Amino acid sequence: MPRMKPIAWVAGATGYTGKALIAALRAHEVATHAHVRPDSPEIERWRTQFTAQGAVVEATPWELEALTDALRRCAATQVYALLGTTKARARAAERSGTAPADYERVDVGLTLMLLAAAQAAGNRPRFVYLSATGVRGPEDGNAYMRARGRVEAAVRASGLPYTIARPSFITGADRDESRPMERVGAAMTDATLGLVGLLGGSRLRDRYRSTTNTVLAAALVRLAADPAAQDRVIDSEDLRDRPCPKDQ
Repeated sequence: MPRMKPIAWVAGATGYTGKALIAALRAHEVATHAHVRPDSPEIERWRTQFTAQGAVVEATPWELEALTDALRRCAATQVYALLGTTKARARAAERSGTAPADYERVDVGLTLMLLAAAQAAGNRPRFVYLSATGVRGPEDGNAYMRARGRVEAAVRASGLPYTIARPSFITGADRDESRPMERVGAAMTDATLGLVGLLGGSRLRDRYRSTTNTVLAAALVRLAADPAAQDRVIDSEDLRDRPCPKDQ
C-alpha cells in the first residue's frame, strides 16, 4: 500500500538547522511549510528565500488556536520542532525591551505549545524534536539540559508518534551568529575524540563529535520517513549521512 505523501511543518525554520532542513525537505520534494514569526524584522527576506525553494511560508502567530488551525489546514504529517534560544539572545531581548527569549519561554514554552497544537489538530503527525546530546531528564543538568529534558518527557507522553534527535555540537563556518566559543569547543572536542577513536572508543567518538547543519538536516528527513525511528530517541552517532528511505 502506498505511503501517504509527507507534508512537513517546520518551526524554527529560520535557524541554522532550520534553513538546512527546508532545503533538504524540498530536495526530496516534500511539501514543506516554513514557519516564520509574524513579527520577524526579516520576514520578507525569509519569504523570498523559502518561496524560491518551493516551500510555503507560514506566519502564524504563536497562539495555540492559530497554530492548531494552521496544522489542521495544511494536514501536516510531520511537525519539526527546532526551537531554541541562547543566553546571548535572551540578554539582547532584555536590553531591547522585546518579548523575553529565555529557555523557559522559548525552548520549553513555545515547543510545548506546538506539541499541544499538533495533538489538537487531529492529524496525528510525527513530532520530530531536536534535543541535545547529554539530556538525562527534566531535573538533571544545567538550565539548557533541564529545559530539553522537560520537553522530551512531554513529547514521550503526548500520545503522538515522535522522534527525538540528540545531536552533539552543530557547527559550521556559515552560521549567521558568531559563536567562537562553540566553534573552539567543537574543534577541541573533535580532536580529543579523534584520539579516543584511535584507542578503540569509536562509539564514544561518534556520539559526541560535532556535525553540520546539512548533515543533521538530511538525517532528520531520513528519520521522519523511517518507521523504525518512530517513538525512539536517536543519538548523535545515528544522525550521520545515510540514504533517505524512498516512498513506497
